[in-house]
Amino acid sequence: MYFTALLARTDDGWEASDTEFDDVESLDELADLAREAAPDDDIVLVCIEQEGVWFGIVRIDGEDDPRVFVSDAARAMRSAYGEILLTDELLGREAAEADMLALDDLDEPADDEVGAGRDTDDDETGAGGALDGDGDTDPDEVPRGPVGDAGLLADLGIDAGTVLKLSADDALGEIAETLGAADVLEAVR
Repeated sequence: MYFTALLARTDDGWEASDTEFDDVESLDELADLAREAAPDDDIVLVCIEQEGVWFGIVRIDGEDDPRVFVSDAARAMRSAYGEILLTDELLGREAAEADMLALDDLDEPADDEVGAGRDTDDDETGAGGALDGDGDTDPDEVPRGPVGDAGLLADLGIDAGTVLKLSADDALGEIAETLGAADVLEAVR
């Protein structure tokens, strides 16, 4: 069971809406949808919760890039909503892809240089398998546990340590309680 809501901060306090995200296919589209819900350039929080499994918060401040926190990336990746939040940038894949492109751009050695200075035993170790160039795990693998900006609510009274300790069972309720938005969030639940 999923719960999705937008919390928009206004001059009169927080307003909540239970906007459907079924037609949203990317984080940019989600940010645009959230911006439409905000009068002026106020803060909008996109709240996504898969009951007892994972939760995600996306913060949109006007035209700034969205800030994202996901409580469990591996679990969220199994969800269409989670796939929207788990961008390559959030998962650190952009740096890995840039490294791979840089390697691809290296000039091929001349025939008389092939093998020069190389230890041929490296070719038999299975290089290019599940390990990346640093000997780490596959960059396409999604990490277990939290990813993103745990400090995205710090200026609203919820520090990064608290966000990291929230349980997927009632994270959004606890966040809304701290923000003074529990009643408006419950009204759309």
